[in-house]
Amino acid sequence: MITHTDNTIFAIILTASLFTFGFSVARLVRAIRLGKPDLRLRESLMKRFVTMLGYAFGQKRVLDELFGLNHFFLFWGFMILFFYNTTFILNGLFPEFSLSLAGPLLYPILTLLFDLVPLLVILCVIIALCRRVVVKPAHIDYRSVDAFIILGLVLALMILYYGYHGSAIALENTNTPVLMPFTRGFVAPIMSAVFGSALPTAGRVFWWLHALVFLTFLNYLPYSKHLHILTAIPNCFCRSFEPVRTVPREVFGPGRSYGASRMDQFSWKDLLDFTSCTECGRCNQICPATNTHKPLNPRLMIHDGKINLFANSEKLHNGNRSDGLMPLIVEKDVSANGSVGEDALWDCTTCGACMAVCPVLIEHVPKIIKMRRHLVENLAKFPNELGIFFEALEQRSNPWGLAPSDRTRWAKGLDIPVLSELPEGEHVEYLFYVGCAGSFDSRARKVAVALAKILKAAGVKFGILGVEEKCCGDSLRRLGNEFVFEKIAKENVELFAKRGIQNIICYCPHCYTTLKNDYAQFGLTPRISHYTELLPELIQQGRLKLSSGNGDDRILFHDSCYLCRYNGLFDQPRGLIKSATGKAPLEMDRSGQKSFCCGAGGGRMWMEEDPADRINLNRVREALGKNPDTIAVTCPYCMTMFEDGVKDLQADKRVKVMDIVEIVAERIQAT
Repeated sequence: MITHTDNTIFAIILTASLFTFGFSVARLVRAIRLGKPDLRLRESLMKRFVTMLGYAFGQKRVLDELFGLNHFFLFWGFMILFFYNTTFILNGLFPEFSLSLAGPLLYPILTLLFDLVPLLVILCVIIALCRRVVVKPAHIDYRSVDAFIILGLVLALMILYYGYHGSAIALENTNTPVLMPFTRGFVAPIMSAVFGSALPTAGRVFWWLHALVFLTFLNYLPYSKHLHILTAIPNCFCRSFEPVRTVPREVFGPGRSYGASRMDQFSWKDLLDFTSCTECGRCNQICPATNTHKPLNPRLMIHDGKINLFANSEKLHNGNRSDGLMPLIVEKDVSANGSVGEDALWDCTTCGACMAVCPVLIEHVPKIIKMRRHLVENLAKFPNELGIFFEALEQRSNPWGLAPSDRTRWAKGLDIPVLSELPEGEHVEYLFYVGCAGSFDSRARKVAVALAKILKAAGVKFGILGVEEKCCGDSLRRLGNEFVFEKIAKENVELFAKRGIQNIICYCPHCYTTLKNDYAQFGLTPRISHYTELLPELIQQGRLKLSSGNGDDRILFHDSCYLCRYNGLFDQPRGLIKSATGKAPLEMDRSGQKSFCCGAGGGRMWMEEDPADRINLNRVREALGKNPDTIAVTCPYCMTMFEDGVKDLQADKRVKVMDIVEIVAERIQAT
């Protein structure tokens, strides 16, 4: 059906198409190279290759959702047919080339595969179209013209594929594969009945349309939402092997700029992230800000970054840092225009849920913190209430601005050693880093007292810093005030070294993750433990004896983002509740990696929120739906947000909010 003239014309068109595709890829690589260095690729390349196979080709996180199965089959159908299209191109250039060159064993297998896979792809495309037209899930842009174009092109490729091969089989072309039961038994008779004597012309038209649609598809990809087909695989290869718990340090000095307000101020991995988004909507489906109708939508933020990158990349490469650049940060968020609103940036609770569910391992939170740094450190521009917060921490090293001498009031009468008062040469087994909440917040103080009593009952030799203790700086860093955070971090690391501290136990997950992960950048060496790690050890060693059993009390557990998602402590708090009560706790509908934030992380504890749709009320309503007697938490921020929510919903007479420490303390066996 295809003439030598066709082969010549195809070679010319193919050359032009590959040239334009190559130009598009070069444009993409050039844009990503704008980013600052990132040293992550120093880690094992083989390990990266294996994990890339799991996440990119095995679609590990894609399959977490039911619809992911459809994407899985569509992806692999695309991959298999990409191999077919390679043979299609070779045949278009060299007519003598045929799949029969694969040999008598492999040839029938390949032809059978290429006959049936397009059917699967067609089914997957139809399901995807029905999802957008009928189901209309709110977490995706189901009206996206771009998505319909891509799905239409894929569907057209499959139909044209069958049209070409059906025509060839109907003509009994000797070069046509014979092991194609669907095409031979169903498509070929239709082609013969519809086109009759015009079959040769029809086959030629189908071949050319297939070739042109394929080359159009290839060149449309780099400019469409499906750019991720090119970038998601390398993005998975360049993943962080650990949960993204922290952000890089700044280098301070005269005349320097901090944070990110332009694309060249991000790392190259950040820019690769911006181009890798599949726009599946899983991040905004789980985002507490998006779910409570805030301006922040992590999917759109990444999409805006991609638009901004391509709009500004050439100007930035040419040294233009200001004139005519599309702004990255604007005051108010307007969806998908290439700029991110300040209001959206301040909505983030840094809960990490977006990163935990992203199929292509995009790191959303560090980008938000980098943009917050620009606002705070370069422009001194932040919500009014944060001015009071920053001042209190700078002057008195606690968020409330209370007198540092009050840090030890919670421990009055408990006979807890203060490290600065110990005789020379005497040391303790653990420093109990109480944190600002445990020291100053009236409710959190009760939890600090409970933990101290447990440690004493277990015979743990511990002490506190007393008035020497400073805030860990967690909220400072998440809010972008890196300068003050670094000052506090250095002072704390120096103090811990001065006091010869080897082990630190925390009750607040925010203190825990800051000391354990952020302070590692400043040389902190002591072992950092959260009480949900230490107390089970004490129970197992027989040092802590509990009288388990709680009757019919229904205890519902809430995962703290900074304990569970950031540090992987999922089983430990649940096991501790079981040790204390004799049975496993009830579970929220959204738990584990998909737990829903209380609303206080990322510095949001110190900021106002629209009372009409608070994040904590969303979570508390979910909890009350389980009809618990007690809601168990592991974080002072969660405690505040849940107690406020329970009161606001007038459920405080029937539901208690307790820290797990308090549940354990109630069950200490007398010795």
